[in-house]
Amino acid sequence: MPLPELDSSVGHSFGLEFDSVLIKRITEVSGLKMEQDVIELKQNTADGKYAIKKLPGRPKAGEVTVTRGLTEDNSFEQWIKDSRFGNMTNARRNGSIIVYDYEGLPIKRYKLINAWPKSLEISTLKAGDTSVLTEKLSITYESVEVD
Repeated sequence: MPLPELDSSVGHSFGLEFDSVLIKRITEVSGLKMEQDVIELKQNTADGKYAIKKLPGRPKAGEVTVTRGLTEDNSFEQWIKDSRFGNMTNARRNGSIIVYDYEGLPIKRYKLINAWPKSLEISTLKAGDTSVLTEKLSITYESVEVD
C-alpha cells in the first residue's frame, strides 16, 4: 500500500538480497547514496558577460555499509572470500537493499549494480560484555537504482 502523498516513511527493518538470497535482519544501513560529477561550462554570453553553467556529469561509484547481528549464517564470509582471492566473476553481484514497513511489506528497493564486498568487520569482542555482537559489511558498487 503506497503512503499518502505528504506522509514520510519509517524504516522498521531492512533486508539485503543478492542472488535470490535474502538476509532480513539488517540493523543498520549507512552511506547509501547516488552521486554524479558536476561539469562546469565557462563561457561568454551574447552580450559579452562571463557565465558559468553547471551540467550533470558521469555517475559516481559508491560504497554502503550494512550491519547485522552476528549469527551462524556465513553468507557474508563466503562472499568476501571470493573477492579476497580474486574470483571477481563470483564476487561481483547485483542485489538490493530493501526497506520494509511495520507490516513487513517492502517500501523501497535500492538496486546495487556490480557490487562486491570490500571489508567485513566484527564488533569488539570483550569478556563479560553483554552487548550484541555485530558484523559490518562494506559493499562497493558501480551504480545504484531506485525501485
